[in-house]
Amino acid sequence: MPDIQLILRSTQVITPDGTRPASIAVSGGSIAAVLPYDAEVPSTARLEDVGDHAVLPGLVDTHVHVNDPGRTEWEGFWTATRAAAAGGITTIVDMPLNSLPPTTTVENLRVKQEVARTKAHVDVGFWGGALPDNVKDLRPLHDAGVFGFKCFLSPSGVDEFPELDQQQLANSLGEITDFGGLLIVHAEDPHHLTAAPQRNGRRYADFLASRPRDAENTAIENLIAQARRLGARVHVLHLSSSDALPLIAAAKREGVRVTVESCPHFLTLTAEEVPDGATEFKCCPPIREAANQDILWAGLADGT
Repeated sequence: MPDIQLILRSTQVITPDGTRPASIAVSGGSIAAVLPYDAEVPSTARLEDVGDHAVLPGLVDTHVHVNDPGRTEWEGFWTATRAAAAGGITTIVDMPLNSLPPTTTVENLRVKQEVARTKAHVDVGFWGGALPDNVKDLRPLHDAGVFGFKCFLSPSGVDEFPELDQQQLANSLGEITDFGGLLIVHAEDPHHLTAAPQRNGRRYADFLASRPRDAENTAIENLIAQARRLGARVHVLHLSSSDALPLIAAAKREGVRVTVESCPHFLTLTAEEVPDGATEFKCCPPIREAANQDILWAGLADGT
């Protein structure tokens, strides 16, 4: 065993085999071994006994908008990574938009890496961005170490990160597939959004109607068709509409390389509970009804 600097002891250590009393040996900031609870503490090590507090491996949050540099009044690496560490998250992967510059070229990636290097309290990785005009930058970004590429199929809300239409999606997806990369997608169809009722005011029900389920369902259906045709690997971000789960499950059974995530707010909050005028609950796609939430939980439980 390497030199051990720390023994972390708890009556509730969460392991792949279940929860049990144990002592965790740490060397150079990494777990070297999970030892019996009463294991001898090496003379070189400091013992930290946390009693019955649960101890588990650090979590990885792959969907973080840090916005640094350029919009640190929203969030920055110093605050985001301190918050992550406080919550038990030891690695974040930063989304490519909302910072200035966005992560759409290798040069821009280097800018963000340098900013993160001086401020980060946890490990940081990066997603690249797929835009209508940067297909030539995708492979260099992949070679420079981004984990994959994000795109929007409807307006992103910031001018420097425009959405892809279906032909542009095919162009980017074909290039990414050529080098074995991953495309992660904000999947809302712009035509359904444009056709939806747009009412000004404070009622949450009106906002919910402006982001209909069909916007997600159609975008996901089109994405699956492109992935099937190209043999591409795609991931649907922040699924809100449970209606899309059968499409995704069927595509998986067929062998299409598609995965999907949802979010804590979709799994814990419901439209019925959102007060009118409470803008802190506003997100796209939106928080939907309780019955929809139940089906999302079922999809999580069955592995979809």
